[in-house]
Amino acid sequence: MAAAAAAATKAANIPATMRAVQYDAYGGGAAGLKHVEVPVPSAKKNELLLKLEAASINPVDWKIQKGMLRPFLPRKLPFIPVTDVAGVVVDVGPGVNGFQAGDQVVAMLNSFYGGGLAEYAVASENLTIKRPPEVSAAEGSGLPIAAATALQALRAIGAKFDGTGKPLNVLITAASGGVGLYAVQLAKLAGLHITATCGARNMELVRSLGADEALDYRTPEGASLQSPSGRKYDGVVHCTVGISWSTFEPQLATTGSVIDITPNFTAILKSAMQKVTFAKKRLVPLLLSPNKADLEFLVGLLKDGKLKTLIDSRFPLSEASKAWEKSIEGHATGKIIVEMKD
Repeated sequence: MAAAAAAATKAANIPATMRAVQYDAYGGGAAGLKHVEVPVPSAKKNELLLKLEAASINPVDWKIQKGMLRPFLPRKLPFIPVTDVAGVVVDVGPGVNGFQAGDQVVAMLNSFYGGGLAEYAVASENLTIKRPPEVSAAEGSGLPIAAATALQALRAIGAKFDGTGKPLNVLITAASGGVGLYAVQLAKLAGLHITATCGARNMELVRSLGADEALDYRTPEGASLQSPSGRKYDGVVHCTVGISWSTFEPQLATTGSVIDITPNFTAILKSAMQKVTFAKKRLVPLLLSPNKADLEFLVGLLKDGKLKTLIDSRFPLSEASKAWEKSIEGHATGKIIVEMKD
């Protein structure tokens, strides 16, 4: 009886419907987003129902809308986009032991189902971690894709975060973007020498976060990617597009590698050919492998003040289309956040 009463009370506190933003066809950009009222989802086995406070938009979100990952994503239309969120647990499904209602969390939602541009969303327990009070919802929501991609790219180069790593030379392209700003800070924590490319207006920012050298990508020096101190790069965290292998190759150390976080078919083909020919200099496509351990590590760095989420702009859910458009334009310095309170 008591359990049934508690369940009824819990259900009574969760509304039947919620505001959400979705699209029901490929293409359309920001104009293709629609504000809808839909049923609040329910937590199934090993899942949590979250009342969302903030979500961060990543370029992959609008690339999915554009159809660049079809037929894999989205799984079905209409689709509520965005996976990187922070909020409060309001219900737990069967099998969940580590969370309870009231816990503040950061989560990466299932890419197949999305759900981040809404007032409530369902998250898997194995990609949800508790958010300490020192980390705001907006800061936490920036982490799952962008910071984890930066972390995994640096590890692929050989960076270590336990003090045992070598002092490698690393180049970070598009260093003032969502992934780039995390990559600069993480590379500094790993004790690497950092050369960063960005626009002129952000050179001081990337230096302040740990870059030893900054290049304006619009200048001939920046376009060539050449280190001002003449260093060859042990690794490149490549966060942009449109730079050819022939530009990277002469700037790499003998066994240097370019970690491409937005690989296209040409890059994947190039990488395969280099493997076959046992090339020493390598192009390495990176696909993020989401995992709880990385998310816990990153939230811990935020909590301790060793890592910052730099926020470009914040929009209420009612203006999600403006946030979407800003991400598509591609000139944000840091993360674009949508907050659920209007």
